[in-house]
Amino acid sequence: MKKRMMTAGVLAASLLLGACGSKTYEARDINPAIDICKICNMTVANEKYAGQVVLKNGDYEVFDDIGCLMTYYNDKANDDIGAAFVKNFSGDKWVEAHKAVYVSGDDIMTPMSYGVVAFETTEEAQQFMKKEGGSIVTFDDVKAMDWEAHA
Repeated sequence: MKKRMMTAGVLAASLLLGACGSKTYEARDINPAIDICKICNMTVANEKYAGQVVLKNGDYEVFDDIGCLMTYYNDKANDDIGAAFVKNFSGDKWVEAHKAVYVSGDDIMTPMSYGVVAFETTEEAQQFMKKEGGSIVTFDDVKAMDWEAHA
């Protein structure tokens, strides 16, 4: 009986410890009445351009433009960031920033004029480009852009 109790205790402890090491981060809803962009202090009035960062301590930072998100992302120690999300331009879905497909173009209008929008799929991005122009860029390309030049 003691052996079974001990085995059950070890199993329970290992499950708990395993759960602690695999923390998942989720995007949260934006509230345009109170959410303010961390970089430019503008309200997040149009979510199709929005982004957010979930910090490992559980705090959220929201952004009204992907350029503002990337300015923050590139300046923040990556050890503090749990996850980053961008809003899918063609819908209501949050997409992990590193998985999104981006379209960048000088004629793409965004709240802070950074000219980058995000999509969940390449097909959505291509449909957008047929109407609005621009070119597909990767998350690494977006990270490497000179966001400070816009500030």
